[in-house]
Amino acid sequence: MLNPPASLWWSTLSEPVTPRVALRAHLDVDVAIIGGGFTGLWTARELLRRDPSLQVAILEQSVCGFGASGRNGGWASALFPVGDQAVIDRFGVSAWMSQRRLLEDSVVAFGAAIADDGIDAHFQKGGTLSFARSEAQRHRLKQFVEQSVQRGVPLEDFRWLSKAEANEHGVVSDALGATYSPHCARINPARLVRGLADTCALLGARIFEQTKVTRVRGATATRRAQVLTTEGTMTADFVVQATEGFTPTLPGKRRSVAPLYSLMIATEPLSSSFWDEVGFRGYETFSDGRHLIIYGQRTNDDRIAFGGRGAPYHFGSTVEERFDNNLRVFSLLEKTLRELFPSLPASVTHAWGGPLAMPRNQFPFVSVNFESGLASAGGYTGDGVVLSYVAANALADLLSHPEKDTDFTTLPFVQQPIRPWEFEPFRWLGINSVTALAARADRDEARSVKPGQSARALGRWILK
Repeated sequence: MLNPPASLWWSTLSEPVTPRVALRAHLDVDVAIIGGGFTGLWTARELLRRDPSLQVAILEQSVCGFGASGRNGGWASALFPVGDQAVIDRFGVSAWMSQRRLLEDSVVAFGAAIADDGIDAHFQKGGTLSFARSEAQRHRLKQFVEQSVQRGVPLEDFRWLSKAEANEHGVVSDALGATYSPHCARINPARLVRGLADTCALLGARIFEQTKVTRVRGATATRRAQVLTTEGTMTADFVVQATEGFTPTLPGKRRSVAPLYSLMIATEPLSSSFWDEVGFRGYETFSDGRHLIIYGQRTNDDRIAFGGRGAPYHFGSTVEERFDNNLRVFSLLEKTLRELFPSLPASVTHAWGGPLAMPRNQFPFVSVNFESGLASAGGYTGDGVVLSYVAANALADLLSHPEKDTDFTTLPFVQQPIRPWEFEPFRWLGINSVTALAARADRDEARSVKPGQSARALGRWILK
């Protein structure tokens, strides 16, 4: 039996988490997947659905879903971690629009896949609201909508709501209006990831838990790709690295992604009178227009699960369990939650956190090297619930039929070069400076009608 992280999501699991067996010998397979989170499990599922005869193995250092996949905010959204204009500037309007439509469609396909597998992950597609709670936020959010309309996005996909219209969905303090997109569902991520692991096992994947990978070797003229663990080895035609925020713990991967910590809290179940007052009857997810991201949802048992950024990046891309808890950030999250909902009567019952992966250019990646047999996917910067499903489909298509283009393999971020992060201390200075600048921009905007110098400087930093 394993003690899972202190997240609300793990406490809702119907059965204790008992680790599967570890790898303790040598094994030959067709595809070896490192990481038992959303990306690794969806990839195994999609590969085996395309070809049930494949020998697929998953190697997980703890238990499936122990990382970000079992701890996140539970937004199954069409959001992309890079702004629309940045995608357009790099790949063009047509590629951006195709990607946008596929992500929106994938929210529905994601829900259908869960239903097909019989997984009760509390999927409710209520859309998402981003409230404007200052004049500066209203100015920026309305500008986002206007720019989207100019680019050809229909209003039914992304629109501005007046204060009265926003209140019909949900009520938060000081709201001046909100943007709304229907392309988001709320889920319970731990129930989903544990259900996916069971699905993969039923499809024939071999899952080895409590198996720490120590080294990965690409194929040579005389040897297939190889995975070394503390007690066993595995050779495969392809090795898929699906380690997300834990990637820097692998040898030679310190600069591949930056592990950023996102933290969450959850309240006790709230009364029907409270929900009658604040709404969210459609289980809409919610945030506001600040720069230092916050995110929340109404859970299946009527709690609020609420999270945000603000924890520091740790020197050298260090990932340690003690970073999952930050009392200062937990306190700020509770303060912010009570500002959003002044009548909130409940106490906080759960507090947890964990690392997510941010690439240097903030674009997620899907990469397959057919010579070395090494593949990878990740870098979702917090938007990975649906993106991991999309990336897994791209990987499965590339590995199954590399000669054939599909809607997934032609996405603009697939098979693109991955830019490494700067060496330390520049990485530490840059990332933590951006976090501090975001917090300062939010303080400035609370006192100003329009975005000020801090917000403009933040935009320049992010786009570098």
